[in-house]
Amino acid sequence: MSDKPNQNPGEGIRSMRSTSVFRLINFELYTKPNKIIMGIGLLAVTGVFGYIAYMRHKYEDLGYYVAVKENGREEFVKKKSNWET
Repeated sequence: MSDKPNQNPGEGIRSMRSTSVFRLINFELYTKPNKIIMGIGLLAVTGVFGYIAYMRHKYEDLGYYVAVKENGREEFVKKKSNWET
């Protein structure tokens, strides 16, 4: 008899002996993927990037553009015509 636990193909690191501290630190190695949570996260990230793109497009339509200041910071500035006084 051997002390090895039954190792099945596809279990990966879950079937190896390890300490509880290692399992606590590397939590993502021992949990199975949750497709519902993954879908919610993907939807949230897509929504955030979509909102940023929408706001940027909205400001550009209002006549603003991105200007880089002397300190390297980006700022939206209203376009000015040289013909206006």
